[in-house]
Parts: sequence; structure tokens; C-alpha cells
Amino acid sequence: MPNWKNKIESWKGLRITRRHALFAFGYSVVLSTTLFSCNSPQQKQSNSEINNTASNTTNTSTSGNSSTSTQKVVRIVRSKQLTALAVLEKQGTLEKRLEPLGYKVEWPEFAAGPQQLEALNAGGLDIASTAESPPIFSQAAGAPLVYLAANSSDGQAVSLLVPANSPVKSVQDLKSKKIAFQKASIGHYLTVRAVEKEGLKLTDVESVFLAPPDANAAFSQGKVDAWFIWEPFVTRNVQNKVGRVLIDGGNGLRDTNNFISTNRKFYQENPQVIKIFLEELQKAQVWSKNNPKEIAQLLAPVTQLDAPTLEKMHSKYDFALVPITDAVINKQQEVADKWYSLGLIPKKVNVKDGFLTPEQYAEITPKEVLASK
Repeated sequence: MPNWKNKIESWKGLRITRRHALFAFGYSVVLSTTLFSCNSPQQKQSNSEINNTASNTTNTSTSGNSSTSTQKVVRIVRSKQLTALAVLEKQGTLEKRLEPLGYKVEWPEFAAGPQQLEALNAGGLDIASTAESPPIFSQAAGAPLVYLAANSSDGQAVSLLVPANSPVKSVQDLKSKKIAFQKASIGHYLTVRAVEKEGLKLTDVESVFLAPPDANAAFSQGKVDAWFIWEPFVTRNVQNKVGRVLIDGGNGLRDTNNFISTNRKFYQENPQVIKIFLEELQKAQVWSKNNPKEIAQLLAPVTQLDAPTLEKMHSKYDFALVPITDAVINKQQEVADKWYSLGLIPKKVNVKDGFLTPEQYAEITPKEVLASK
């Protein structure tokens, strides 16, 4: 049984050195988002997966076998949530469209957004799907990130959990208490939003940086007082009577989008693949929105929740790609400025460096998404 008290204290100690590490190592800002779970087996596995994925891709492209020597691999993050991206993998339509072009699709799995962008920069992932904050931390490190598309915010799918028997009745009650979340994630951002809404500061609570698997264990063992996390972790904990929802990201608490992103090199070298991917993802969005019962049945094994529960959760999601507009970009800039003001990124970020021109978006964005602009 891990000694959680010592573990949490060690993470707290690491926080004070992160800013210096960011200045010294540049790209390591993305790596630094995982330092707080570096002792966990899950994180070691994640690093191993990145290395193995990159190695497998090299082997595929350099094999002497003529049937595979020209085959390329596109690596898209696996979603284990009630999302169109998870549907896309299960339905297999993307593979069918890319196979004639000489591509195969792989779906590597990562604990959260920061780990995805670590892999994106290390060459272990080509297309990531994250909330608003991981790309900003990556840009702050100088990573050549490109925002490919925006997704609906789905605020109700992210919640602040407290133990089922906790006396806490409001965010105010969490002053000086331990709140766990993945650093640089939507949980981190919504913690900031929630405490400020109540007239508090982030420093008024004790931030405990834990990747979701470690946070899940700490929360279930009563080692933290609250946990800001996304589905399906929320519903699993509620169903198991381990936790209850204090607040969620609905009612305007979440004011940002999710994003599909890549790196500059992949964007420049694979525009047709990106276009096809977004077309198929949009089709999966429409199907997911219109078929609540079917998506619940399809993704029950993926989310480890039963189909009836998933069908009830369906209303938490909008299942929509949204056009990237000035409003979307400006909001992302506000978030970047917030992280800088809190001292959590080492320099001001101009998020526009990662966005494309309207003409470039017009070339890769599905027409029906552009039409909703």
C-alpha cells in the first residue's frame, strides 16, 4: 500500500522547482506536468508507451518488406470516454478511408492531456485531443503545436467530487483543504475558476497534482478532500458510493473548448490525412448525437460503465465540432494570460502562433462545421 502522505508531500515539494525547470529546459514544460506522478507505475508505463510507439513507427517505415516499407502510421489518441473520438475508433471508418492512401491507424492511450502533448512533442503521437490548458503549457515550452479543430466544451462532463460522507457543502468549505487534479488539465483550470467564483484564490486551497489513476486511488482512500475530474471517473465513483458531485463545469463555469491538435511537421506533411480524419470525426459526432442508445451500447466496454448509465450521461455532451473563430482564439488567449498571471507558465504565450489562417482551416475543416460559423 503506497504511503500517500509522503507521496503527496513529495509532490508539494516539487512544485517550487517547476518554474526554474521550465526556464532551463524549454520543451520540458510538458514533461514537468507529469513530474508529480513520476513514481507511479502508470506514468512509467506511459513513458514506455511513447518510446515503444516511436520505435514501432520507425520500424514500419524502414522495414525491408516491400508490403510495409511504404506504409505510414498515423497515431491518434485513444478516448475512453463517451466521445465521438471513441466511436470513430470502434467503427473503423477512418482506417477504411486511409488504407488506400497507404496509412494504418494506431490508437495509443494516455492518462490525460499533458501526457498526450508530451508524446506529441516526443514523436509518440500525431493527433491529440485535450482541453484548453495542455496546449498552452506546451506552447509556453516552445513546442510547435497546431490547433486543428475545436470541440464542444461539455462542461457537465467534468465535476468536483468530494467523498460521499464529506461534510463539505460548497467550494467555500474547501478552503485550506486538499484538492487533487492533473496539473495543466481542465480539472486544474476549473479549480481556478471555481475558487475565484467564490472569492477565493488558488492559494487558498492545497493543490495536489496527481494523474487520474493516482488521484483515483488517493480519493478512494480519503487522502485528499476533493478531486476535479472528468467522466467516466465521476460516474464510477458516484455509482460505487465513494464520492458525490459538489459542482460540475456546467452553468458557465467552463467557458472554454476542447481542442484537436498536432505538431507543425505532421500538419505540413499530412494535410490530406488531417482533412479525412476531421471529416470522419464529424460524421462520428453526428452519429453520436443522434444515437444515444447505440453509442451507449458501443462504448460500454470502453468506459467500463453499463449501457443504461451511459445513455443517461448522453445529455452531458454536445457532440459537436465547432469552427475556430476569433472568439475561440481570444478565449484561449485569456486562459494563457491567466496561467501566466498565476506563475504557472514561464512566459507570456501568444496562442495565435498555434492557430492556422482562416484559409488553412477552410482546407481541412468539414463544410458543415464551417457553415455553422
